[in-house]
Amino acid sequence: MTGTEHQQPEWVQEAWSQTVHKVKRTSKRIGDGFPHASVDGIYKLEPASWWTAGFWPGLLWLVYRDTKDEALKSLAESCEQQLDQVIADYYKLDHDIGFMWTLTSLARYKLLGAEDSKRRALLAANLLAARFNVQGDYIRAWNPWREGEQNAGWAIIDCMMNLPLLHWASSVTGDPRFKHVAVRHANMTLEHFIRPDGSVNHIVIFDPETGEKLEVKGGQGYAPDSGWSRGTAWAIYGMSLSYRYTADENYLNAAKRAAHFFLANLPEDHVPHWDFRLPEGVPAYRDTSAGACAACGLLLLADQVGGQESALYRKAGERILHSLYVNYGAWDSEMEEGLIVQGTSHFPEGKNIDVPLIYGDYYFAESIARLAGQRELFW
Repeated sequence: MTGTEHQQPEWVQEAWSQTVHKVKRTSKRIGDGFPHASVDGIYKLEPASWWTAGFWPGLLWLVYRDTKDEALKSLAESCEQQLDQVIADYYKLDHDIGFMWTLTSLARYKLLGAEDSKRRALLAANLLAARFNVQGDYIRAWNPWREGEQNAGWAIIDCMMNLPLLHWASSVTGDPRFKHVAVRHANMTLEHFIRPDGSVNHIVIFDPETGEKLEVKGGQGYAPDSGWSRGTAWAIYGMSLSYRYTADENYLNAAKRAAHFFLANLPEDHVPHWDFRLPEGVPAYRDTSAGACAACGLLLLADQVGGQESALYRKAGERILHSLYVNYGAWDSEMEEGLIVQGTSHFPEGKNIDVPLIYGDYYFAESIARLAGQRELFW
């Protein structure tokens, strides 16, 4: 990898080499599947329609970018092709269209200039924009999970990470309607999701007919007013990305506010618990995926501000990543496919607690690659 104006910490290249080695090894079994969480050391594969379907091919593209390993490229391309059926099925699509096609089609287009990937990414952007509710200025999160469920008014903080696909679509087509949707959703997020202290709501429910805010739900956090750490990480990175595309200082300031809340609540090893506001008696599992995602946002923040402020965010991101690498990395374990352990997906529902998560692995690899000199983002 190329150097940058920043001095690279000595451990970074070692961490990247370990990441490359392990991804190449685990790709022999995972192939062109869609891993989500590691169970007893083996990544459980999900359908292509699951929201995390983009993270494994995204990880493959990160490694391919550096190594030009054709086997990894072929697997990532096969994953992307499988997602065509998800578009054809349609009913299973939700707002995570952004997560899914940014790290497959958009990544391949940016790396290889592939026209079929550009077309897929633009189709995905159109489908994402179509979920925008003009009354409440929000992109609807999910379709009904079961018969009779009413969730047309639900929006979640995670969607900030889906917005870059819309900004990209406007940039390549010259059609501003995509970015208009992204900006209005981001402005809604400023108003209804990010609290004055920098903590965030996970789920906000609106009246889908009038746009009136009705309720806040805790979602994957402990409670409606708690401090879900991965939600805070989505805000740090998502708002930083929105600032990158728009230069709107409101987004930059929101990212900073979320970053300071996140950093002020980290334990001694700099890796967050799954929620920053837990009452006595509730298990305080770590969520390494929140740490990895936040680190990506902190590194981007560092590039967007100057002087000592830049150094503050960069060093904070490096501290998180170093701890993830040294204290939570499964580099020497032949019995564990995950890169980093102790992720927490959904504590309130008891799902995938204290296990590696594919999005944790992806964000760890993205941020290490960034420290090692790669400047281009797939987002």
